[in-house]
Amino acid sequence: MGKIIFFTGGVRSGKSQFAEEYIKEKKYEKKIYFATAIPFDDEMKDRIEKHRKRRDESWITVEGYRNLVKKLDSEFLENFDAILFDCVTNFVSNSMIMEREVDWDNISQKNVNIIENEIIDEIKKLINWIRKHKIDCVFVTNEIGMGLVPSYSLGRHFRDICGNVNQIVAKESDEAYLAVSGIKVKIK
Repeated sequence: MGKIIFFTGGVRSGKSQFAEEYIKEKKYEKKIYFATAIPFDDEMKDRIEKHRKRRDESWITVEGYRNLVKKLDSEFLENFDAILFDCVTNFVSNSMIMEREVDWDNISQKNVNIIENEIIDEIKKLINWIRKHKIDCVFVTNEIGMGLVPSYSLGRHFRDICGNVNQIVAKESDEAYLAVSGIKVKIK
């Protein structure tokens, strides 16, 4: 049964680097970097490139934010020791806005709930897949609930959905860490 390890923190808190160091310290040999970001602008391209430069050639990269289990469920990938899922925040935001025609300023709460349930179902399927396999997964996410309440509808819905998804992953985790200004604190 695979373990779930959870790293959360603010933007540029060091959480991704701590997650990578965790995998290195545990001496996992066959590693998957599950990248959920989409390089849609120069800033995101720069972030992705910096993350790539920190990893050596021993990592296999899988990219995507939909059909997570399908991307992992192959004979080839089942032979791996660890997955670094970076990050839950991008997974949620991409799931909310990519390939959807939604007017977030005028969406009904019923439709928000439908989208949220789809996202939650996707992450639960991934957690169940991990638990059924001998592969550990280190999840990285942003702690988004400590800031200001967004003034726009999409931001508030994102904050709420991502907060709920973070709670699910954190609850299921075997270990959890908070990164604050480059300091790692074990919280579970």
